[in-house]
Amino acid sequence: MKPIRVYAHRGASHYAPENTLPAFALAARQGADGIELDVHLTKDDQLVVIHDETVDRTTNGTGWVKDYTLQELKTLCADNHMPGFADVRIPTLEEVLDLIQPTGLSINIELKTSILWYDGIERKVLDLVKFKGMENRILYSSFNHYSIEAIRQLAPEAETAYLYSDIICNVEQYAAAHGVKGLHPGLWNVKMADFLTTYLNSGLAVRVWTVNDPEDLRWLMQAGADVITNDPKLAVQIRSELV
Repeated sequence: MKPIRVYAHRGASHYAPENTLPAFALAARQGADGIELDVHLTKDDQLVVIHDETVDRTTNGTGWVKDYTLQELKTLCADNHMPGFADVRIPTLEEVLDLIQPTGLSINIELKTSILWYDGIERKVLDLVKFKGMENRILYSSFNHYSIEAIRQLAPEAETAYLYSDIICNVEQYAAAHGVKGLHPGLWNVKMADFLTTYLNSGLAVRVWTVNDPEDLRWLMQAGADVITNDPKLAVQIRSELV
């Protein structure tokens, strides 16, 4: 069986506020192989790590990320209503790269361009990753497949994957035809028909999101799929039991 990789979804978000430095640091300590995060652009064109297009759910603020400057965002508490994290702030992508660089972990950067397509975000992310010398440790994914095509045009050597939540006909052929090397289906996708077997037999990397249930984790790992999970501690434990 090929080595199974565990990606911490927005960091170890079961234990610490999602998409924050504490969550990413904890994922590394819990033995994850990589982290997954989400990137938006601020009003002053700064790359920040937060999942939603608005700050309402995970911070004490309201409104669109795009309408805040970075300095304004940094005044918000990003504790996602979890006790003990009152000092946590929305990180920049650069801050996360600096945190993860010494760990050796991979980073799955999700470009959040499916609701707002931020002008030039693909080039900005690629430039920052190159500046940090981390090109070989980054995987780019998005629900906006045009955004992935932009990454491929700008950096043909970059590792890319299609995110999707709908049932796409022959998605593995579609990805291969566009030079995309990975599929990121939702958990419910791979529980239908024989899609998991088809994806795994395609030769493409398969990373399933968001997998938190022990039975689902065990099933996918035994089948040979990588997992994106809120609970990397549990996933790493289950993986060790399967060796």
